[in-house]
Amino acid sequence: MIPAAFEYARAESVEDAIRLLGDDPEAKILAGGHSLLPLMKVRFAQPSLLVDIGRLSDLSYIREDGDRVAIGALTRHHDVEHSDILHELCPIVSYTAGTIGDPQVRHVGTIGGSVAHADAASDMPTVLLALDAEIVAQGPNGTRTIPAGAFFVGLFTSALEPDEVLTEIRIPRATAGWSYQKFHRRAQDWAMVGVAAVRMNGGAHVALTNVGDRPLRASAVERALVGGAAPASGAASAAEGTAPPSDTFGSAEYRKELSKVLVRRALEDTLG
Repeated sequence: MIPAAFEYARAESVEDAIRLLGDDPEAKILAGGHSLLPLMKVRFAQPSLLVDIGRLSDLSYIREDGDRVAIGALTRHHDVEHSDILHELCPIVSYTAGTIGDPQVRHVGTIGGSVAHADAASDMPTVLLALDAEIVAQGPNGTRTIPAGAFFVGLFTSALEPDEVLTEIRIPRATAGWSYQKFHRRAQDWAMVGVAAVRMNGGAHVALTNVGDRPLRASAVERALVGGAAPASGAASAAEGTAPPSDTFGSAEYRKELSKVLVRRALEDTLG
């Protein structure tokens, strides 16, 4: 299909993008475009204005920042995948970036765009949720930091205000044990179900992809592990609190059973 009519403006800076967003409450940010443009083609999204921030090179970086790694919002998936800093300090992020779409997508799509899009079937939001990452947003009233657990609030809905720009993602160092598992029909497809597991704070953090309207923490699994459960028995509660979709690729019941299998595999990798 053809998108609805819209205006286009190229932002010269983050502040310029914030001004443009404030002038039009129906405006949307355009970065790589791989998430937004398909929705526009089926008219699920109909922004009146696209604010292009794709050329703001100062938002593309990966650097150490104290006990965290800071990733600029316009950093391409390809650069996240091949970052030596992430390979050393938080390899689950670089590994997961390498599983997103195909090479063409990874060379154009951005980590900030993937996160701001807040698609429950997207891989990176799940990993950030498991890591207790932080999302930095800048708006007309300054900069604020949003925990990943509070950032994803619904399907394609985040905690960003309409006149805010996601500028940075901050992740902790996490190298002790990790795994990202997902099941899909083809390599470039969205995950039918995905699981991120990270050994942190003396236990394991587990988060799920595409089993609800947002990425979800597998709280029942985490509680079972704290109680001494083995990966197989802990994974048995993976579907608690989930509400997977049913579609042509699989029913909700199938996805619930699949989540148990993938959680077990992820925990075995992480804790083994």
